Amino acid sequence: MKIISYNVNGIRAALKKDFVGWLKAANPEVLCLQETKAVEEQVDMSEIEALGYNHYWFSAQKKGYSGVAILSKVAPKHVEFGTGIDHIDFEGRVIRADFEHCSVISLYLPSGTNMARLEHKFMFMDDFKAYVDQLKQEIPNLVICGDYNICHQAIDIHDPVRNKNVSGFLPEERAWLDGFLNSGFIDSFRSLNPEPHHYSWWSYRANSRANNKGWRIDYALVSAPLKDTIHRAYILPEAYHSDHCPVVVELTLE
Repeated sequence: MKIISYNVNGIRAALKKDFVGWLKAANPEVLCLQETKAVEEQVDMSEIEALGYNHYWFSAQKKGYSGVAILSKVAPKHVEFGTGIDHIDFEGRVIRADFEHCSVISLYLPSGTNMARLEHKFMFMDDFKAYVDQLKQEIPNLVICGDYNICHQAIDIHDPVRNKNVSGFLPEERAWLDGFLNSGFIDSFRSLNPEPHHYSWWSYRANSRANNKGWRIDYALVSAPLKDTIHRAYILPEAYHSDHCPVVVELTLE
């Protein structure tokens, strides 16, 4: 199963940049989208449906903001829209699709752009971790893809020294991701790619992307029972529909 996660920073804008052509070439079984910034009725999905994809949306209450979706070639057995936690679901940040051998979550974790949002981010992180801890008891085979808005280690950011007090690389955020991984998840990309200079997001400022001054904040985390199924994990920086790029994990499932 080829699973791609992509923060598209607005699906309608991405569609104007030949997103459908890219999707046809990439050809994942499952595509997790974040920051769709739309409700399903606002998006012409006919070309994507013609490629064989079912699609499921969980949008924010606020128009043009946040939002997640899952596209899949195999119809899921069940789709869970949200978590049942109001402050997470109000902003349309979690959707889950259950397949025969695993369940896939598309996650859009908040950014901490100011003190109020940083407090909200920490509340989200704590509540999401508790939600996943409980979910794992019922569904041990989990793949949680998405924009976590956290760089885990110094290797995951182009300038760890200057960014040490910036949200996304704060010690407390990194410690939370440590704890999340240690609770039974594998960073699929890093498990197979130990070398530096691999990023998934670049600021629009100062020609950051051309100079590869980025952050790796998008992950495909795989639960421990699926560890031996991780076949490949890689990043697609040549996809230019967004300030993020897609991240991919391929699992060998029987």
